[in-house]
Amino acid sequence: QVQLVESGGGLVQPGGSLRLSCAASGGTHGNMGWFRQAPGKEREFVAAFRLSGSGGMTYYGTSVKDRFTISRDNAKNTVYLQMNSLKPEDTAVYYCALATRSYTSSYLRTENAWAYWGQGTHVTVSS
Repeated sequence: QVQLVESGGGLVQPGGSLRLSCAASGGTHGNMGWFRQAPGKEREFVAAFRLSGSGGMTYYGTSVKDRFTISRDNAKNTVYLQMNSLKPEDTAVYYCALATRSYTSSYLRTENAWAYWGQGTHVTVSS
């Protein structure tokens, strides 16, 4: 059974940094990514790491580009999200996701591309 376990959320002041981790278990490998959902809002694409050859391609949502960085440790089947220059509007529950098929970068930005989801980790950006 595939499980995704996120960690690293918490409270941080505006301008600060956090690093989220997501470890996948259950023997399934694939593309991994992050979404977030703020109170009263729809789930939003944050970042994705698409496997490509021996490395990968990364994609970001418009609101986090140049501030967030997604990376992956294939040996640990773990994906990370380094979040810098955090803003109050980054406050949300962050969800890790895994896609078992190879999709286009456009489709990976939609929830439908992702077969498995973590339970979410809370990130609060506030002074």
